Amino acid sequence: MSTYAIGDLQGCFSELNELLDVINFNSTNDQLWFVGDIINRGPESLACLRFVKSLGDTARIVLGNHDLHLLAVANDVCKPHKKDTLDDILNADDSEELLNWMRHLPLLVNDNKLNFVMVHAGLPPQWTLKETEELAQETEVLLRSDYFNDFMKYLYGDEPDEWAESLKGYDRHRYIINALTRIRYCYADGRLNLRAKNAPGKEESYLIPWYSLPNRQTNKNKIIFGHWSTVHLGDDKDFKAFNVYPLDTGCLWGGYMTAMRLEDEKKFSVTSRQSKSK
Repeated sequence: MSTYAIGDLQGCFSELNELLDVINFNSTNDQLWFVGDIINRGPESLACLRFVKSLGDTARIVLGNHDLHLLAVANDVCKPHKKDTLDDILNADDSEELLNWMRHLPLLVNDNKLNFVMVHAGLPPQWTLKETEELAQETEVLLRSDYFNDFMKYLYGDEPDEWAESLKGYDRHRYIINALTRIRYCYADGRLNLRAKNAPGKEESYLIPWYSLPNRQTNKNKIIFGHWSTVHLGDDKDFKAFNVYPLDTGCLWGGYMTAMRLEDEKKFSVTSRQSKSK
């Protein structure tokens, strides 16, 4: 049995099928991990969503920011963005079933046997892994509860940008979701900056990638993440020094779709069929 973690799909179903052929995926013996953002912006979001759901226990998935955006649009919390490709999902006969399934996905996966943690975007430096698990589970309960629709109305926003255990209500859960599904950069004091998106070295020098903050409490945990298509394992940078494994290699933007076999950390990639971003 092998376990493969796969970067952001974002509706790139043809590339996913090609990648599964490359790794000789066997649904009887192998398991797939998906770092979130299963859907949106790519051409085959509905196919991606249906396929990943059909895998059942063969797959482990965490929610990404685009997945949460779909839930928000479906519940009339916000309007679709110009580049969204969500209509096929929203108009599908099984739309309600798919959306309900998504609501019950976790925000974090921790496998002690494989010694890997998976999250969509990253972790703020203040949290230990134990704290992160507890906070993720706390928010997952809310997403699955009767208060879901109310919470979605307060999902959006970049504040608060600083964690405090005393945070309560929707401010608390908005911070948790922002940290797990949107984080890229922090300030030196650990506050989130959710606006900066460029590759490290192309942003202001006072912004620090979340994974390289020297006081990060999870620096001894092996963390798989996606979300940041300009930070990935193909770079010359030694990400193992930070114990992180970035897997979004920009398939949506004309890059690659990448899988990593967790047992030996070997990488596999296929070339995107999407237009290269300029």
